[in-house]
Amino acid sequence: MPADAAAAPGPTTGEPHDPPDREDRPRLVRQREPQGSHRPHPALGFADLDWTDLEYLGWRDPKLARRAYVVVPTLDADGEPGPAVAGVVLRQAEASPRHRAQCTWCQDVRLPADVLFYAAKRAGAAGRNGDTVGTLVCGGFECSDNVHVAPPEAYLGFDVEAARLERIASLRVRAAGFVENVRRAS
Repeated sequence: MPADAAAAPGPTTGEPHDPPDREDRPRLVRQREPQGSHRPHPALGFADLDWTDLEYLGWRDPKLARRAYVVVPTLDADGEPGPAVAGVVLRQAEASPRHRAQCTWCQDVRLPADVLFYAAKRAGAAGRNGDTVGTLVCGGFECSDNVHVAPPEAYLGFDVEAARLERIASLRVRAAGFVENVRRAS
């Protein structure tokens, strides 16, 4: 990497940014952030991820307690997760749900962790005007782990594997649908 590329100021923050040849990171839906903001990411290349076995990637910001990020495959014209990915910056609500909430994405009833309310600003003018989209998600983004566990046998002859595969597909559609909702300007 050329030395001058790493020192070039970022488009909105004045901070150093990645050179244009770094295409392994997803584009975040909401690009403009306040001065001094940063976008930490897991220590791996997004281009190297096998999205066929990964419903989404979510993590909490280690420096900003109420900030989190999700990256999901976007929906194609048929409403199915496609090859492109998009990322969203999330903000955790200051108050936690008063009662045990169910995760909107994995809809697991045997939750191993708390469910938290996260909001994301909409893209475009709507987001600049303060419009947000919210969702209840597992606090540590354990949804993928939850849906890969075989559900209990509900009745005699219940197809446990088919139910597990349906939960996986539903998680992909719900997570991608949330990002699509954020991307819509109204």
